[in-house]
Amino acid sequence: MKFSTAIRQPTRKHLERLGKADIVIGIPCFNNEGTIAHVIQTIERGLSLHYPKKHCVVIVADGGSVDDTREESEKLEKSPWIERIVSIYRGIPGKGSAVREIFEATSLLRSDVCVLFDSDIRSITTGWIQRMVDGVLEDSYDFIAPYYTRYKYDGTITNNIVYHLTRALYGYRVRQPIGGDFAFSLPLVEEYITKDVWETNIAKYGIDIWLTTTALTHKVKIAQANLGVKIHDIKDPGETLRPMFQEVVSTLFKLMEENEGIWKDVKNSQSVPIIGPEVIQQPQPFSIDVSRLIREFKIGYNNYKEIWKKIVSSEDWQIIENLYQTSEKDFFIETENWADILYDLAAAYHHWKGEKRRLMISLMTPLYYARVASFVNLTKEMNNEGAEKVVEDQARVFEVKKEYLIKRWNEGVDFYEEFNEM
Repeated sequence: MKFSTAIRQPTRKHLERLGKADIVIGIPCFNNEGTIAHVIQTIERGLSLHYPKKHCVVIVADGGSVDDTREESEKLEKSPWIERIVSIYRGIPGKGSAVREIFEATSLLRSDVCVLFDSDIRSITTGWIQRMVDGVLEDSYDFIAPYYTRYKYDGTITNNIVYHLTRALYGYRVRQPIGGDFAFSLPLVEEYITKDVWETNIAKYGIDIWLTTTALTHKVKIAQANLGVKIHDIKDPGETLRPMFQEVVSTLFKLMEENEGIWKDVKNSQSVPIIGPEVIQQPQPFSIDVSRLIREFKIGYNNYKEIWKKIVSSEDWQIIENLYQTSEKDFFIETENWADILYDLAAAYHHWKGEKRRLMISLMTPLYYARVASFVNLTKEMNNEGAEKVVEDQARVFEVKKEYLIKRWNEGVDFYEEFNEM
């Protein structure tokens, strides 16, 4: 069933009674009873402290939580000058549908600024609210991405794929393209609403990279906000990130298809302003199960080696083949080879058709695990600053290698046609 709106009728009537708002802050959530109260209280304190004369609305957009997320949201004491709406959105279950409801509410209320904060953020402060809101209201930015201080193994999808590809493709150094916490101007919100994506996988984990890429390709005024340490529910890449990885990368590749006419002409990259004072904090370390990552890679090797061998260059295939025999302590893929492999996979996705593309994302996952294991081995003796330098160095390699992507993207390869006929 397709939905023309994510807003249920009782929520719409509530919004219509409000009429107008200056600031809308939305919290997409699902089963977050342990963190939602802290997020709401911090947001409302920030609004009270920094914007006492503004008409502010906080929208909790819930995906039908089966715990007490909504009850925890409702029972909190309310500020008399801040409106809080706790709702269940309509549409495909996922963060994207929650974002759709928040955007539609922002449009109905003609709000000057819309901010999104994830519901599992434990490190949110009142300063986060001011930096995000002022960036739009005072500095006239249309899109603000978060700029966090993160532990070196937090954000493995970003650090090994999404940042590198986004930067190389579209030419902007947005460090956290899928960070989860964003701010938008009303014109950009209304641009998002018009897009025909809300009944697709973008309504799930693909939403963040879609929001960022759409902003970059529409050439709006963008910035990053210094938010300091990001502390949230930790997800081990070998244990819990598979669905997120597959939906993010699938969306990333689909956007490459849609924006081919833009990214092929982009050379090099430019820095993106970072607003707000630097926050000096050190994130808490945590461990990653490298052995599990390597086991998952080896399982994938046994399942997909014949296809991998046909997709990647002979040199890179030899490296993958050697990895299968390599001990954990020596397990490593050079960045140049990883860039080529990832670009080969993106080109294969481009050439493949229909349901075969789902297989592409599945066969990528073990290679992602191998890359994360490599990154851990490379940086295990480094502090966060050293690991961050490695990420930046790797991103530059992806820029240098971009011509290889374009070459592979443009060429006809017999295997692609052969595989599409299978």
